[in-house]
Amino acid sequence: MSQLKFPDGFLWGAATASHQVEGNTQNNWSEWEKKNAERLAQESEKSFWWNPHWKKFRTEAIDPENYISRLACDHYRRFREDFDLAKELGHTAHRFSIEWSRIEPEEGVFDEKAIDHYREVITALRERNIEPFVTLWHWTLPLWLAEAGGVLSPKFSEHFVRYAEKIVSSLGKEVHFWVTLNEPDVFSGHAYLKGTWPPQEKNLWKYIRSLNALVCTHKKTYLAIKKLSPQSKIGIAKHNIWFEAYQDRLINRLLKKGIDWWWNQRFLNQIEGHQDFIGLNHYNHHRIDNGFRKNENKIQTDFGWEFYPESLYHAAIELKKYKKPIYITENGIADANDHLRPRFIRESLSWLHQAIQDGADVRGYLYWSLLDNFEWDKGYWLRFGLIEVNRKTLERKIRPSARMYAEICRTNTLEIN
Repeated sequence: MSQLKFPDGFLWGAATASHQVEGNTQNNWSEWEKKNAERLAQESEKSFWWNPHWKKFRTEAIDPENYISRLACDHYRRFREDFDLAKELGHTAHRFSIEWSRIEPEEGVFDEKAIDHYREVITALRERNIEPFVTLWHWTLPLWLAEAGGVLSPKFSEHFVRYAEKIVSSLGKEVHFWVTLNEPDVFSGHAYLKGTWPPQEKNLWKYIRSLNALVCTHKKTYLAIKKLSPQSKIGIAKHNIWFEAYQDRLINRLLKKGIDWWWNQRFLNQIEGHQDFIGLNHYNHHRIDNGFRKNENKIQTDFGWEFYPESLYHAAIELKKYKKPIYITENGIADANDHLRPRFIRESLSWLHQAIQDGADVRGYLYWSLLDNFEWDKGYWLRFGLIEVNRKTLERKIRPSARMYAEICRTNTLEIN
């Protein structure tokens, strides 16, 4: 056995998102779920063609109730219990999101009790010596804003900056790390390119407009937060994919160059000068062999995604050119039986350590997710959590992989053969 030591002060933990864990939200997603649950249940049968594991979850996946978040994990009321578990597991950082629809349920009307709740969340983390990474937007919108056009509303940036200023002025003293936007490219792609998520408007021009609106919004929000809290560290959580140019063929290198620019680099390039760190959300490797997604798929997760921990190394290395600190703000797999997760965590962290040795300025790793939660248009049947959540009783149960990860968190080292 040998030990891989991570840099002093390296942050370890996990991540969640408000709509996926809190329960009883009232936003554009909660309304969309109710209208689309039957359709999503019926269409889930198509998963059989691309996910070899889907049949194990068929009973859940064809039930419309699976697609309605309702109480979720009841984290809104049980956050202290959940943070006790995170502390027990040696976590020193935790990423969560604030639910905008709770803060501003009506345009220009702020709910001080909701703000007080998130103040208690931050205090609970601080009391357990866990560094909060606060995400201001993880895709959901207040109903009044969704009805006004959402991200495509001419006043979206204005509304978002006002909301961000309210949060930072109220809670900023205890927060050092702010994530303005979660995966803006994923949101825009599903909402306006694929047309599969609310508002389900499949339109190339709206897709481009959405991306541009989110670039503008981040930049304005960055400046607003810096004015209120100059010491704050601000970034986005960027979903990057490692596109592998198979066998280094010219056509594959050219395809990689193009898709890297569009998916991995364009947004980051456009917000240059307006970020203090890069939050890397990473799940996927796509092998390019005269086309995309030519993966071997020797092993696949419950989601049908390829098991390929090595890709985290490449995704981190490709961010070196931005010369910014990197935090892994999401990285994980759906694995209900916890068979692959221990190996995934160990191999991913081994490759991440190698990336650090090769010059990537990575300063923290937040596994997705702390809890089994509501996975958007897939509902509850995908289980990403370090902590298992019983869907009937909401009982929490720490998985063996979480115990293994806890030892890494506590010692700041990874033992390898």
